[in-house]
Amino acid sequence: MSLPATYRQMLSTVSEDGELRMELSEQATPTPGDEEVVVQIEATPINPSDHGVMFGWASMGECASTGEGDDIVLTAPVSPQGMGVMKARIGQSLPVGNEGAGTVVAAGSGEMAQALMGKRVAVMGGGMYAHYRCLPAAMCLPLKPEHTAKDGASSFVNPLTALSMLETMRMEGHTALVHTAAASNLGQMLNRICKDDGVELVNIVRREEQVEMLREMGAKHICNSSSETFAADLTDAIHETGATLAFDATGGGDLASKILSAMEAAAARTPGAYSIYGSVAHKQVYLYGGLDVSPTVLSRGYGMAWGVGGWLLPNFLGKAGPEVADRLRKRVVDELTTTFASHYTDEVSLSEALDADIVKRYYAKTTGEKFLICPQK
Repeated sequence: MSLPATYRQMLSTVSEDGELRMELSEQATPTPGDEEVVVQIEATPINPSDHGVMFGWASMGECASTGEGDDIVLTAPVSPQGMGVMKARIGQSLPVGNEGAGTVVAAGSGEMAQALMGKRVAVMGGGMYAHYRCLPAAMCLPLKPEHTAKDGASSFVNPLTALSMLETMRMEGHTALVHTAAASNLGQMLNRICKDDGVELVNIVRREEQVEMLREMGAKHICNSSSETFAADLTDAIHETGATLAFDATGGGDLASKILSAMEAAAARTPGAYSIYGSVAHKQVYLYGGLDVSPTVLSRGYGMAWGVGGWLLPNFLGKAGPEVADRLRKRVVDELTTTFASHYTDEVSLSEALDADIVKRYYAKTTGEKFLICPQK
């Protein structure tokens, strides 16, 4: 296959005068090194985790786009507060897109690189919102012959995150989980994994229709945070499951504090468990997302054996080591179209992904809606 001399890549830049600018920049098509491959990106998802590099602290409610096709440009104002937070990236043109899938169309002379030539692979490593991506062959996850690029586009962020949540649970000595934003693609995967692995899971959602959706999937413990009985329902579910570990996708607000309070209330139901210092069992909430960008509020009424911290997939995999990472990756490929299947509500081209009206739709991060960029579209 003869590759074009140049290709388009999406870049995000914050200027000194307080403007976010996103555009499709023309890049020279790379020549792979000995242990590298060039992948023609055919499908790449827009995950909430991509929004940080794409938009940062820009006021996306005021975004606008000009031009069309490869010449489209998206702009949005950035407040003085946002400029302060993003000071380190001012003037830098950052490539975006965490993961994707496509076909290896060029390979270096190394054995591993050559073995991937012509294969469809899933890839992670940033800069995926582009026609092509050059990266080390070792970072590619070969897909099975029956898999499409769409099947493999979301092979890393959600599947490995869900699997790593269970790994974290086991490594830290917990036996059950609580998960927020549970009706999301990731939440649905986590339900299927927990069901297969025999792990009790408490799902927290925001709407009654999400309760029904998860119930139809076979989820047992579902709590609606908008319900008047949420605190009692959550305490009952945690008491029944014994969950002392939670992963919170919202980040801001007081949901993490409510989960810890419910864990403490559940522990207090055990005869003889009372202590002025709270229950002995350690209660942990990890914030792994930022769907709510307001401050995290903790109302400390849950003793002294608790923790709230950040959790990031690459950090966990680095800590867990290559053997664990390889085992999890193999499971993802084996169950790609079942346990780890992702469903997309919209498919857009690179230029359409910079159309202001479309941006406002996926920036809303509505549960149940997921956009897929098809760069070759």
